[in-house]
Amino acid sequence: MSAPSSVPTVPLDAAAVGEALAAMREHAPLVQCLTNVVVAQWTANVLLAVGASPSMVDNPEEAGPFAAVADGVLVNLGTPQEATVAAMHGAVSAAAAAGTPWVLDPVGVGGLAWRSRVVVDLLAHASPALVRGNPSEILAFAGGGSGGRGPESVDAAEDALDAGRALAREHGTIVAVSGEVDHLTDGTRLVRVANGHRWLTQVTGGGCALGALMAAFAATTDDPLLAATAATATYTVAAEVAAERAAGPGSFAVALLDSLATLNPQELTEKVVLR
Repeated sequence: MSAPSSVPTVPLDAAAVGEALAAMREHAPLVQCLTNVVVAQWTANVLLAVGASPSMVDNPEEAGPFAAVADGVLVNLGTPQEATVAAMHGAVSAAAAAGTPWVLDPVGVGGLAWRSRVVVDLLAHASPALVRGNPSEILAFAGGGSGGRGPESVDAAEDALDAGRALAREHGTIVAVSGEVDHLTDGTRLVRVANGHRWLTQVTGGGCALGALMAAFAATTDDPLLAATAATATYTVAAEVAAERAAGPGSFAVALLDSLATLNPQELTEKVVLR
């Protein structure tokens, strides 16, 4: 299915990606992150560095009311607990009622039964604006795989492309499949982002923070496929810049925050590789 007629689309070129970064920074969106305990601080730092405003409200009493006023919402299933899952339900329901874009990161889906059921239950409230996952998670989400090795994929991004397209059409969403080359689709259009660095896989939360960035861009970009593309491009181009000044994964993590803060739209436009 093509993008809904109510969603304006723009050419997905490098210039549009740079403009999306400028728009996101101009609005500094408030992003509610219901994410896993391992990556919460890193996720908040990434959002702050790029120019967004993070909030980690994830308790059942406040998650729903906060989602109603947030600009974007991330739901990440890395370390689900009964209380946080209840908060996720409240946040997704409130986001749907308010028309707030929410992003689903189904960490570990397929390999673990309870969180896989949680995904199904969350989708009963409303479809997310974007789904971000590694290839094994996307394959399992679509019913074509058993999940990866914990949070790590055992499949290639290209192998999950058909499953991603089917999921996008079924749920009216964008599916972003992370990998050496990221694949992003709305079920009809396909964008590949060929930037990044291997040290992203050696920083805790390297992938999870990308879901939060997608929520920030979705809050300020009308075309959700452009939002996902711009978020991915911003993160992976910044990673390449950071790697040039780092000695290893530790200094890379610090340099990545600096790169996210200093990356400007023109530099992003010049360095992003879209296929």
